[in-house]
Amino acid sequence: MDLEKLSRSRSKRNGPTIMLRIDVITIFPDFFQGPFGYGIVKRARAAGLVSITAHDLRGWTKDKHHVVDDRPFGGGDGMILKPEPIFAAVEDLTGKSRREEFASDTRVVLLSPQGRVFSQAVAEEFSSSSHVVLLCGRYEGVDERVAEALVTDEISIGDYVLSGGEAAAMVVIDAAVRLIPGALGSETSVVNESFSTEILDYPHYTRPPEFRGMKVPEVLLSGNHGEIERWRQTAAMEKTRRTRPDLLKEK
Repeated sequence: MDLEKLSRSRSKRNGPTIMLRIDVITIFPDFFQGPFGYGIVKRARAAGLVSITAHDLRGWTKDKHHVVDDRPFGGGDGMILKPEPIFAAVEDLTGKSRREEFASDTRVVLLSPQGRVFSQAVAEEFSSSSHVVLLCGRYEGVDERVAEALVTDEISIGDYVLSGGEAAAMVVIDAAVRLIPGALGSETSVVNESFSTEILDYPHYTRPPEFRGMKVPEVLLSGNHGEIERWRQTAAMEKTRRTRPDLLKEK
């Protein structure tokens, strides 16, 4: 799949105006060749709602071996991504060299287990931006000067450690793109789904009305929209209480 132009060098995109431009900075751009060629993200790209480009961080190195990492000062395990190529990449992609200079609707996001936890609310923030740059960490992390001077958001998709930020970047992109106006077939889908409110989505059923002795609740077959709505509200609360009681404790 041609991911908009799977860039391995310094490049700026020229093309029609889009609602959201996403640039991913990674040492493994091929990681993104498949996931965005399906479903909602594919349709949003085809409709010109979003542009997604994966860039190889090595394209911004200056040495002949394209080195992007080095050992940490003070000792310790592993390697750290160097600041120079990341600063050069962000400057090329945004036209700015520091966080204070970015446009108000530009986000430079470091994907890191140390960041604030990603949520539907954060996805909404990103979907309403015009430009999101995702920095995929690797090894033991990224030189802290990147976070100090460039990053507007440090984001974690959960309290666990991944081998790198690429999988996290795919989660963030999918969650944000589906919230762009026009990306979903039904605009009410976003309003009604889990985490758009303080409780989970209500249970869903489809044909057949009975399967292996398990029946669809009669109210859903009644055609009484008022009763159906009341049932859904009650069922959503019950499901939240059963599977995610922490959401109710936060209210």
